[in-house]
Amino acid sequence: MKDVMRSTRAQAAVRLALDEDLADASDARKSAWCDATSEALVDPGAVATGEIYAKGDGCVVAGATVAKAVMKALDPKIKVTILKPDGSSVKPKEPILTFRGKARSILAAERTALNFMQRMCATATLAKKFTDAVKKYGTLILDTRKTTPGLRVFEKYAVLCGGGTNHRMGMYDRVLMKDNHRRLWKGGDPDELDKAVIAARKAFPKLEVEVEVESLRECASALKAKPEWIMLDNMSCADMKKCVKMCKGISKTEASGGITLDRAKEVAATGVTAISLGCLTHSAGSVDLSLEWRAV
Repeated sequence: MKDVMRSTRAQAAVRLALDEDLADASDARKSAWCDATSEALVDPGAVATGEIYAKGDGCVVAGATVAKAVMKALDPKIKVTILKPDGSSVKPKEPILTFRGKARSILAAERTALNFMQRMCATATLAKKFTDAVKKYGTLILDTRKTTPGLRVFEKYAVLCGGGTNHRMGMYDRVLMKDNHRRLWKGGDPDELDKAVIAARKAFPKLEVEVEVESLRECASALKAKPEWIMLDNMSCADMKKCVKMCKGISKTEASGGITLDRAKEVAATGVTAISLGCLTHSAGSVDLSLEWRAV
């Protein structure tokens, strides 16, 4: 698993987040970042040592490298040591990372670092719960494009930290025909989905093709052109089993549509290749993290 901070989008997002918190956009004369409270109250020469930890049980770490990047972007002289790497599970108050540097710099970076980490840890923790639930079936847990605008690279990385698998990163790296695409393609005839697959392959021969289907009839139609994936949308488990049997040796299958943690095991038992979950990134919430001083 590559460090998310190798991404130029991640680097730009960190700078933007710091700018959002520390720059006065209403005053064009101000170009430097400013933490007014710390500059008013904290000695410029003060040095502090501290740590970041989770307060609750079951936290899966994601974003430790992001927190480090935030601190380094603000002050390259801050020394950051990651004790629990991304993907690790931690106990309450078990240090995830420690740091030492100018107190003013750390205080200015604190909220931005925690904002990234608390959301990323929540996504990783939820992804781990789903992957654990379906582990015996070998089912993949996929994320979706239902991400926070501008933060997709972090949220999809967090899914990897929790043992999940990334679906397409954007609309450019896979052809995925959903119901609205089909309705605009020659009337969306459910018996001619194979022709849509052929048209997609002709336009983008190097991309995988996936078709969303809502019935056995649509599944049979799409399978005639052998797409790489068939998405089984909001189907009953009984119909999923039938589709999985139809697709065996031809296409991989992805179950989708409001699948909860309680239902994940039942869906995985149908034999689907993967389960895709928007909740991993749009409803994971936040993990309660704290930044505390060890010494000042």
